[in-house]
Amino acid sequence: MKVMIRRNDKGGLSAYVPKKDLEEPIVEQEKPELWGGIVKLANGWQLMLPEMAADTRLPITIEAKRLGE
Repeated sequence: MKVMIRRNDKGGLSAYVPKKDLEEPIVEQEKPELWGGIVKLANGWQLMLPEMAADTRLPITIEAKRLGE
């Protein structure tokens, strides 16, 4: 699914899923550099993010996989 990852006003990360019109803060991340690991959203969703360079600029739209569907 397409997901936009961006920084919010407070510097935290959030994920926006256009197809669901859903925006949630990222509350946990498996890897400190974010990419190539699992992130957990405030609503409980877990997303597997693709491998990307650690210095990838935000905001960015990526193809992520929702786990536990």
